[in-house]
Amino acid sequence: MSNRKQNIKLYIKNMVCPRCIRVVQEELEKLGMTVKSIALGEVLVSYSEESVSEEKISQTLKDNGFELLLDKNAKIIEQIKKYIINLIHFDDLTKYEQSNFSDLIEKELDTDYHYLTSLFSSIENITIEQFIIFQKIEKAKELLKYGELTLSEIAYTLGYKSVQHLSNQFKKVTGLTASEFKKMTSNLRKPLDAVS
Repeated sequence: MSNRKQNIKLYIKNMVCPRCIRVVQEELEKLGMTVKSIALGEVLVSYSEESVSEEKISQTLKDNGFELLLDKNAKIIEQIKKYIINLIHFDDLTKYEQSNFSDLIEKELDTDYHYLTSLFSSIENITIEQFIIFQKIEKAKELLKYGELTLSEIAYTLGYKSVQHLSNQFKKVTGLTASEFKKMTSNLRKPLDAVS
């Protein structure tokens, strides 16, 4: 029996932060896999399929709160989510002022946006636009808790055309005004993989 290593790309659900990347890398290396490259939602690994089974990989990830994606549509959904989370939480949205999310997503996945939004809605039961709003509001909560930016600065940072637009969405999603949220002592933020 050959013990030849193969390079395989794994798509992983719930990988939404730098800590997730570290945990996934450590866990896969414990299984004897070589991590060639790793980013939110995907890992290029080298390993012998005879020595590490797909079931073992899947169970190890599941034990750590992640999910190995095998279905093509699930992989596409995870790519969309990963890209949106990256843009909103880890990138500078102000550099995309002249673009809208639909164009950015279509370009990133090299797939027609109408197809992507239809697929996303059918599986997630919310639209891509709603997912974007939820992520923006979660980022706004984070920025409000830090207390370093005004609501106007937060609106600009998140690509809103006006502070009123952000205020309206914030109230609609959280049930609170931004100032009410800021005064609260308990932190109502959610983990990024639970935002929807």
